Amino acid sequence: MAEFLRPEARALLWRWRDVLLGLAFVLLGLWWGLRSFGFVQWLGFGLMAFGVVWSVAGVQRARFRQGGDGPGVVQVRERRLAYFGPLDGGVMDVADMTMLELDPTGHPAPQWILTGVGGQRIAIPISAKGAEDLFDVFAALPGIKTSAVLDVLSRTPDARLIIWSRVRPLLH
Repeated sequence: MAEFLRPEARALLWRWRDVLLGLAFVLLGLWWGLRSFGFVQWLGFGLMAFGVVWSVAGVQRARFRQGGDGPGVVQVRERRLAYFGPLDGGVMDVADMTMLELDPTGHPAPQWILTGVGGQRIAIPISAKGAEDLFDVFAALPGIKTSAVLDVLSRTPDARLIIWSRVRPLLH
């Protein structure tokens, strides 16, 4: 089947896979809900609601995905983020992040700039392999709005932009 679809069509279907799977759950749940009775009918309506939630989350994930053909590899394991690039890289605990920026002037592609507690910075191209896992990392940051992240990605600003920073408590 790999030869049946053009590479661009395959990439498009892969990018929107969560939405398509959610819609499949909606259709199956709708069919069960309208064609059955009793427990199966209620199970169908529940499956339909689950599919709607999955589709909405899938739209956000699809908007965040930028490919996967950029330089380097991103790994997220047990709330520790690692980036292995051709020229640099780094490891940072998610709990130690203090700032998230988008640098559209990064070379060779726009980059996420993550700053840690000690001032260390990791620059991750938005199209790096595994960069789609960063969506879950960013969504877990306290006080961040995922819609703001998606809006910044869609309009690509001209200069470096701070998307999120941790509020530091004042001593006095």
